[in-house]
Amino acid sequence: MTTGRYEPIAVTILTGFLGAGKTTLLNRLLKDPALESTAVVINEFGEVSIDHLLVEQASDGVIELSDGCLCCTVRGELVDTLSDLIDRVQTGRIAPLKRIVVETTGLADPVPVLQAVMGHPVLVQALRLDGVVCVVDAVNGGSTLDAHEEAVRQAAVADRVVIAKADMAEGDVLKTLVSRLRSLNPGAQPILADALSPSPRALLDCGLYDPATKSADVRRWLGETGLRHDHAHDHHDHHHADGHGHAHDERVRSFSLTYDRPLPYSTVEMFLDLLRATQGEKLLRMKGIVQLADDPDHPLVIHGVQKLMHPPARLPGWPDGQRGTRIVLITLDLPEDHVRRMFAAFIGQPAIDMPDRAALTDNPLAIAGFKG
Repeated sequence: MTTGRYEPIAVTILTGFLGAGKTTLLNRLLKDPALESTAVVINEFGEVSIDHLLVEQASDGVIELSDGCLCCTVRGELVDTLSDLIDRVQTGRIAPLKRIVVETTGLADPVPVLQAVMGHPVLVQALRLDGVVCVVDAVNGGSTLDAHEEAVRQAAVADRVVIAKADMAEGDVLKTLVSRLRSLNPGAQPILADALSPSPRALLDCGLYDPATKSADVRRWLGETGLRHDHAHDHHDHHHADGHGHAHDERVRSFSLTYDRPLPYSTVEMFLDLLRATQGEKLLRMKGIVQLADDPDHPLVIHGVQKLMHPPARLPGWPDGQRGTRIVLITLDLPEDHVRRMFAAFIGQPAIDMPDRAALTDNPLAIAGFKG
């Protein structure tokens, strides 16, 4: 399968716990003109109610929707399904695709789905990760986060968090949930599903590149605005708006590593290799932009999920004028101090001089548009 003649297809991962409202949101997305030429990958057709959109079902498990979009089930591994879709596009059996939406099961940890998109040598050339959209139920979201670590992971790694059923939440339930989600994932400000009207475009194109300007938006991608905020909530010892700590939430950390001078590539490579080798399972997501000593005018973009690293790539220049190294991490059960001291050792800077912790905001991670 060759990929050189084709623009990479954007991939949006739609996650959320059982009953959160993913299907309702999916139906809204499929009706929007912004999602024309989209394929939807789901686990079983029977689990997703999109009957009002169906016009015919092919014998090979692909459904054609009335607006020209496609819907197919995961057959075997997700990689096989995505490879089959790409092959169909490139052999002319289906029309070209602009986007693929992968809906996870309600109990799924989205990290393996990210790995499937980022880690396969062919898929990484044919696809580009646009972002992760997590749906949270306004009524049951708090109790779900308390009871299920998977729900916390879904919210923690999301680029966009959508709160569904807000009109059904009573009293301060919604306010408390919004506060909790902001603390859990400062990089993805919660969006009420009703606020998406008339268009859900706010959930798309949340990666490194702005598709409208065809230029990189590093500040948005790294959550630069939030990094300058003085957050009162410290993940090491914080309590939420309801006055009680939440064990699952407190295991998650969002923080940044910064250095204002160019670094040798070998230093960056050794740091990332050691971090992934020793703490890889605890790295939910990592993204960054690095100024290298051998080519300081062309920043290196890095993107990782657990032990897996997307192939690094160089940008043609510094789009926001701010140079240096900025790496943001979302971790689980990984002490921030340990990572900071490791980074300080590699760059030859005393750990005590490292910048204070700053919570990640505005966009926890999307390689969207970034092409390795």
